[in-house]
Amino acid sequence: MVKILVVDDSQGWVRHHISYIRNIVGEENVEIMSANSAREGDMILSSNLEEPFDIIFTDLQMESDFLPLNAGEWLIKQIKFYPEYKRTKIVIVSASPFIEKIAEKYGVNFIPKKICETTVPYAEILEG
Repeated sequence: MVKILVVDDSQGWVRHHISYIRNIVGEENVEIMSANSAREGDMILSSNLEEPFDIIFTDLQMESDFLPLNAGEWLIKQIKFYPEYKRTKIVIVSASPFIEKIAEKYGVNFIPKKICETTVPYAEILEG
């Protein structure tokens, strides 16, 4: 069973990610939770320390409380703070033009939202 958290302030994108993930992994092989903000994502992370997530997909540009950081960057820093999430794969999914640079800075994976229209980028993350 793969345990996944999807964090995005757009319900449309949350549904999109969940649909594609379930198509690849299968309904019975995945447990997916979602959060609509970085703060909510962090609350879910901290309440799942006993059984941490295997993969976390996060948007970058959500609430603006964390300037000069993007909310997604703040969340990535929080994830890396928890030793329980040391082996968790983190994936930024964003329309930000700086997505690659930010992903490199934190040593995480990324998928530009403009290429999320097929299952290919998800399959690479989920099967890789």
